[in-house]
Amino acid sequence: MAFESIHNYYEQLVLDQLLTLRNTELQVESDDFLSDIACVALNQLPARYVRHNVDTAFFMTQEERQVIDHEVNKAVKKAIDYVNKHRDDHQP
Repeated sequence: MAFESIHNYYEQLVLDQLLTLRNTELQVESDDFLSDIACVALNQLPARYVRHNVDTAFFMTQEERQVIDHEVNKAVKKAIDYVNKHRDDHQP
């Protein structure tokens, strides 16, 4: 049985949000910085495992999608603040 298509639906949403911010308002120091933000953001969101994002989005109402987008945006902004505040704690 192949499980490689199973993933957390929120992963791509968080990564898309980070890439959008990276190109507009987020000053990125390294890929590690982005990875840290993604991990912190994903840990704030519920796990929603799916096989195909397209199928999940198709069966979602517009209201559900708006709620998810709002929650992702909120989690990413909170994660950026958290990582910015604590990054000096991990510098040698």
